[in-house]
Amino acid sequence: MSSVHMVPVPRGKVVAYRDDGPLSRGMGMLVAGQLPPLPPLVAAAFVIGILLLMGVAGAGGLAVFAPLVTLLLAGPGSSHPHDGRLDWMAPPILRGIEYAFIAACGFAHGVPPVLIFLLLGAAAFHHYDLVYRLRQQVYPPPWLAALGLGWEGRMLVLGLFALVGWVTGGFVLLAVYLWGAFGWESLTCWLAAPRTGVRTADTGTQD
Repeated sequence: MSSVHMVPVPRGKVVAYRDDGPLSRGMGMLVAGQLPPLPPLVAAAFVIGILLLMGVAGAGGLAVFAPLVTLLLAGPGSSHPHDGRLDWMAPPILRGIEYAFIAACGFAHGVPPVLIFLLLGAAAFHHYDLVYRLRQQVYPPPWLAALGLGWEGRMLVLGLFALVGWVTGGFVLLAVYLWGAFGWESLTCWLAAPRTGVRTADTGTQD
């Protein structure tokens, strides 16, 4: 038995698919699940789309504030159970906002395409790994959200790099960090997972 703690999958998988970080979860605690997640997210996607179309024009570009706008609109909905008919759309919208911001920030600041691809690949790898884990009843450890910064943390870090004018170096640093963190954690988690399934805490049986 490995020392890696295997956490049972919660009932509301849609919330786990969001990939919220500490900041988003903290804002969700303020409203205690009373705010429906989808309407603010749709509004966020509309505003972010306008900001990204305007372009990240150097340190003064309005698009660098896209992460803050997204956090303020989407963060409070993180504590909602996401049990509405269309609430499953929340994670894809968040993925689209994050990926679009990474790409727009990189291309607007002349970041080499290979670095943009590497950073997008790190985020996509993590999200694919998250989806596959939940399908196999292997829930990621709670500290992974903090380690991976969450969608809001990754966007805010890039926005900060854009504000200080260190975008290319920021892409390199963030890509290396995320690939290392996600790759190491994913490898150790899957090596620790029993081949016959993960024992759930509530039933005591194997899947």
